[in-house]
Amino acid sequence: MAATTWKGHITFGLVSIPVRLAVAARGETVGFNQLHKHDHSRVKQVLFCAAEDKPIPRSEIVKGYEYEKDRYVVIEDEDIKKITPKTAKVMEIMEFVKADEVDAVFLDASYYLQPEEAGEKPYTLLFEALKQSGHVGVAKASMHGREHVVILRPGKHGLLLHTMFYADEVRALDEFRTNGGILKDAELKMAVSLVQALAAPFEPEKYKDTYRDTLRSMIDAKIKGEEVVAAPVAQELAPVADIMEALKASLTALKKPPAPAGESVSIQESASPTVVVDNTKSKRPRRAAG
Repeated sequence: MAATTWKGHITFGLVSIPVRLAVAARGETVGFNQLHKHDHSRVKQVLFCAAEDKPIPRSEIVKGYEYEKDRYVVIEDEDIKKITPKTAKVMEIMEFVKADEVDAVFLDASYYLQPEEAGEKPYTLLFEALKQSGHVGVAKASMHGREHVVILRPGKHGLLLHTMFYADEVRALDEFRTNGGILKDAELKMAVSLVQALAAPFEPEKYKDTYRDTLRSMIDAKIKGEEVVAAPVAQELAPVADIMEALKASLTALKKPPAPAGESVSIQESASPTVVVDNTKSKRPRRAAG
């Protein structure tokens, strides 16, 4: 079971639902440690006091807010506790809005919202009501040192919660717009045809982090003492001179049988083994014949 990151109650009207939150998704990367170049020993960060010119233990660290240049007010943990809002334990739904009115640019982290045993029925009631009405709930919740506006929406099996950016955190770009007047009807029609030709059901399991796979294969090769050689990089694409011709060529190419896919990494078994890392392809590595 995923670790609980928040525990409390959802309320809407006079209905109260005991729930817990678990992280729904997190990014995965290949992590590296920092080492001393000369002896490969692990490097550790040292907390250093500039005024006393010496390292200090973590137990002597306090929180400080810089209100003027080089002037700080110290904030104690007890000060923070005194102003903790009720949303640290109670998530009150303030309103319901149409799901299609929420711009995805406001969405941040995603969580599974799970009911405690005593809240099974009201949880299911809220889930079904949101699903049938096409609405999502807007609430506030305090966690990780800040108060979030959150969206509660029905997923496939239960309720999902998304923390949101506040309006003043979303960058407004006045120049971020398009000019439909520069398009020709034939170009738009051809582009729609290309979209339809490439249309497929959304299946997230199809998409793999091929760079992460290649990176791990390269690390495995280094461990085995194999030489890493970079494959030729993809050529830079030139600007499209004739959009209609490019669209027609794209549609024509889709009608042809696909060409055999290349390999992302090949390990050459020879007297001097080499691993070739190709960033231009997308399949997992395999052993190449010697």
